[in-house]
Amino acid sequence: MKKSLQRLATFLVVTVAVVACASPVTTGEIQPSSPDQVATVLSMTLQALAPEVVDTPTSAPVRLLPHTFFYLRKDGGGHLQVFRIRDDGKTITQLTYEEADVTDYDVSLADGRVAYVANNQLLLVLPDGSNRRVLVDGGPRENNAWIIHPVFSPEGKTLAYGRNGLNLYDMATGTSRLAIEDQHGDPLPNGGLFPLEVYWPEQYSPDGTKLLVALGHWEVAPSHAIYYPDRNELVRPTGADLYGYCCSFYGGPAWSADSSSVYGIASEHDYAFPHGALWKVDAATGVVTTLISLVAKDGTLNFLYKPFPAPDGQLYYFFLNYPEPSGDFGRPPLQLVRAAADGVTNRTVLRSETFKDNEALWAPDASFVIMTSDEGQAEIVYFDGRPNVVLTPSAQSMKWGP
Repeated sequence: MKKSLQRLATFLVVTVAVVACASPVTTGEIQPSSPDQVATVLSMTLQALAPEVVDTPTSAPVRLLPHTFFYLRKDGGGHLQVFRIRDDGKTITQLTYEEADVTDYDVSLADGRVAYVANNQLLLVLPDGSNRRVLVDGGPRENNAWIIHPVFSPEGKTLAYGRNGLNLYDMATGTSRLAIEDQHGDPLPNGGLFPLEVYWPEQYSPDGTKLLVALGHWEVAPSHAIYYPDRNELVRPTGADLYGYCCSFYGGPAWSADSSSVYGIASEHDYAFPHGALWKVDAATGVVTTLISLVAKDGTLNFLYKPFPAPDGQLYYFFLNYPEPSGDFGRPPLQLVRAAADGVTNRTVLRSETFKDNEALWAPDASFVIMTSDEGQAEIVYFDGRPNVVLTPSAQSMKWGP
C-alpha cells in the first residue's frame, strides 16, 4: 500500500512539473496562477490518501498589510494595468491585460471586483482578474464623451461613473441612469458645447448614503459637492470664503469615519504659492469650518496635503509652515503630523524627515502611510520607528481592497 502511494505521489509531482514548465513565462513581479492551482490539487489528493495524523502547530503567515493593495503600473507592453498585492506584501498579480492604458479604476470593498476604464469602455473583472466583461461602451474617445472615474458604493451594489454627467450603474440589473447631467452653455464654433459645470463621482461616504461629487468648470478651479442619491440632491459648500475652492487639491478630500463630514484642502486658484486652507465640510448642510487658514497670523503660508480623519478621532496630514518671502515658488517638503480633530490641538510631528507631496495612501487605522517617490516607488512609512518597507518599484492610483 505504501509503495502504491509513493508511485501515485511521484506521478502527481511529475505532472505538476510538466504543467509548470508549459505555463507562460512571466517577468518582473507577476505571479503565475495555474501551477499554484495544480499544486493545490496535488496537496488535497495526498491529504486524502495519507493516513490521518495529528495536526502540529505551524507559524501563521506574515501579514504586512491590513488589506489587499491595488495600484496601476506599466506592463511589458508599456500600458498601464491594474495590479494587486496580497496582504503578505509580496504576492503580486496582474489583473488586467488591455491593449491600451487603464485610465481609471476602483475596487469593490464588498467582494474585490475591479471596475476599470480602458479604450473608453467601462469594464469589470472578478478579484482574480477573470471573467472580463464590458459594462458600458462609450465609443472612440475622439468622437464621444469620455467615461471617467468609476466608484463602487461600500456594499458593491452601485457603480458610479462620469460620462455626460454623474451616472449610477446598478450591478444587479445591469442598467445605468444619468443622475446629474452636465451643464452646457452656447454651442462652440466646432459644434461642441460650452461646459459650464460637469460632474463625476469622487468617493462614497463610509455608510453609503452620500456621494462626494467633483465639479469641473471652464474658467475656475474644480470644486466638490455632496450628492444624496435617495433624494437626488446636491449640497454645495457654503459659509466660507469661497474664493478658495475645495477639495480637489493636494491629495484630495477624505470622509470622516462617521460619514458626517468631509475634510479637504481649499486653495486660491490664482495664488503663486501652492498652499491651502484645511476645511471641514458638514455633509448635511454644506457649512464649511476653516480649521487651518491659508495664511497664518504672522503672514507665513500654511502648506497642507492629504488629510485623513482616522477612526480614533485624530486628524493626520502633511504640513509645513513656510515664509512667503523665501523666493521658493515650488512646494517645500512637508512633515507628517497628527493632531486632534480640529487639526491644531496637540499637533505632533510623526517622523523627523520631510516628504514631497507625491501620492500617499493612509492605512485604515493610520498606523502607517504608503508613499510614492519621484520615480514612483511605493513604500510603507511607519510612525513607530520601524524601517520603511518597499512594496513595488512603480505604482500610481493606489487603493485598498477588501
